Amino acid sequence: MDITPIPILSPEIFGYKMDITAGIIIEWAVILILGIVAYALTRNLKLKPTKTQAALEKIYQSLRDFIIGNMGEEYESFVPYIGTLMIYMLILNWMGAIGLKPPTSDVSITASFAIITFLVININAVRKNGLLGYGKGLIHPFALMLPLNLLERVMLPLTLALRLFGNMFAAVILVELVYQGLGSISIITELGIPILVHSYFDLFDGILQMVVFSMLTMINIRVVAEE
Repeated sequence: MDITPIPILSPEIFGYKMDITAGIIIEWAVILILGIVAYALTRNLKLKPTKTQAALEKIYQSLRDFIIGNMGEEYESFVPYIGTLMIYMLILNWMGAIGLKPPTSDVSITASFAIITFLVININAVRKNGLLGYGKGLIHPFALMLPLNLLERVMLPLTLALRLFGNMFAAVILVELVYQGLGSISIITELGIPILVHSYFDLFDGILQMVVFSMLTMINIRVVAEE
């Protein structure tokens, strides 16, 4: 499998060619579907919740407890961002279970997640500490640490993007190899074994990679803000 996704469309916008891959289309389709579902589920909230509203509130409360449990009450404002990130990334990771290539196996897409997280981490630190306080954090615990601290900040989005991409891309490759191996044996072997393969590499690994990315995001938001 080529590590570089093949573009489906390449329109020119203001003189620049923009490659649109299948992963990008899936991303926007998921955003649209999530937006419609979120609107439909929250437009008629009641004081006495229906079963659907109660289930929705339970999901929100579980996400809130998980995020605050890792970050602290003072970071409750990050519940919408982290919660949305977790749900969105999980759905993208699970695309392989329905026969689509997960968008998170495209490094350009994982890089976009990492860059947004990098901006959130550092903008929050500046807002909390001011530019002077943020600068002091870069020379903590002493001035000679400045190059290493700068390198750590710059390397964070790179490691986040490559970790998620590497794991998801490897899972896609392994699933394809399993199908090729089973196909060379007998068509009967393709009926049951792939269920176990998809259960691990798409569902379980998708959850694991989402949790790891989210945990690293939460940890870095707090650590950088409190340095």
